[in-house]
Amino acid sequence: MPRLDDDATGTRIKEQRRLARLTQRELADRLPYSYSLLNQVECGAKPANLDFVAAVARALHVDVTVLTGQPYVTELQQDRLAELVRPIREALDLYDLGIDDSIPDRPHAQLVAGADHLCAQVRATHLRNAARVLPATIAELTTAAWRTQSTELWQALASTYRTAHDIAVKLGYYDLSSVALDRMDWAAQRASDPCLAAIRQYMRAMGHFREGGNAIGLRLIAAGHGVVGATEQTREALAVTGQLHLGASVIAARAGDQTAVDAHIAEAEHCAEQVGDASEIHWLSFGPTNVDLHRMSAAVEMRHYGDALEQAGQVFLPGSLATSRRAHFLIDRARSEMETGRTEAALGSIVEARQAAPEQTRYHPGARETIKGLVHASRRAPHSLGGMAAWIGL
Repeated sequence: MPRLDDDATGTRIKEQRRLARLTQRELADRLPYSYSLLNQVECGAKPANLDFVAAVARALHVDVTVLTGQPYVTELQQDRLAELVRPIREALDLYDLGIDDSIPDRPHAQLVAGADHLCAQVRATHLRNAARVLPATIAELTTAAWRTQSTELWQALASTYRTAHDIAVKLGYYDLSSVALDRMDWAAQRASDPCLAAIRQYMRAMGHFREGGNAIGLRLIAAGHGVVGATEQTREALAVTGQLHLGASVIAARAGDQTAVDAHIAEAEHCAEQVGDASEIHWLSFGPTNVDLHRMSAAVEMRHYGDALEQAGQVFLPGSLATSRRAHFLIDRARSEMETGRTEAALGSIVEARQAAPEQTRYHPGARETIKGLVHASRRAPHSLGGMAAWIGL
């Protein structure tokens, strides 16, 4: 049976706890989890799920990545993705350098189409393809926007910064994702685009959600509502408003506030009724299906795994749904199946997620923790589970 290596999350938690000069009892007293669970995680008897890791990170005053080991450098190097990150870092630092005379003019429509194509690549989970093209696209749009001061190009540049954020998050480079969001704000201000500014607040909130920062996450969501609420209530603005409510629903779920979850889901549902399938608006995938998916995700975050599975059985995934969202659904379903003892079904869901979106699934912390949990739950790992464990580096 595969076993966790010496760099497993539980080992890192133990190391950081000792550096903080805390006993297990003292750390457990700071957590909304039991001493027994902390003990089992540290000794490798039980895997740590994402909300547990976030709670421990906040209690120890460290980044979540210190405990999860992200980015997963060995796997990134094996997949030749790590070498694509440095050019993205460099491209993000071009923002205030003005015009690069070595870059020729191209029609604006081609540049905007290129930015949209990158968004589509990320939603199709073609991370390698998007990461390879992204630096040159940022450089070209940066120069073009400075040359023309065109609102359309500033918007397209903000979109490419958002793509840089998405890629960085999916690969576990959270420091880089923060830089990308700062650049997105810089471009959105020049475009005078309140919807882009609100989306940026939503993404900031999701970053704090990953770190267990529920209070600041909700404040950022409120700030996003303030920005988009001050503009004309177009279909675009309604879609962004709905997405903000969806973000708030999972943050409230992590905080255990069922009343707030229900309220935000209801508001998002109201927006979705008005706009219908608005997945084309800023590549948010907003619409009735995304509301259903977030209702399920909220149940997962509240550890209502039976409810989550019941909702999963009722969700209809249209063929047009972004592959990234489909894979996220499958990973949520796998976690719920594992937590309710349906280990064979959980493995099937993870295999399905890998088939749909291999790059996203390989680096998704939820998928990795679910695979670890399945390994712990299996006395003798079947061949398919052993292969999955080896795939993520166990």
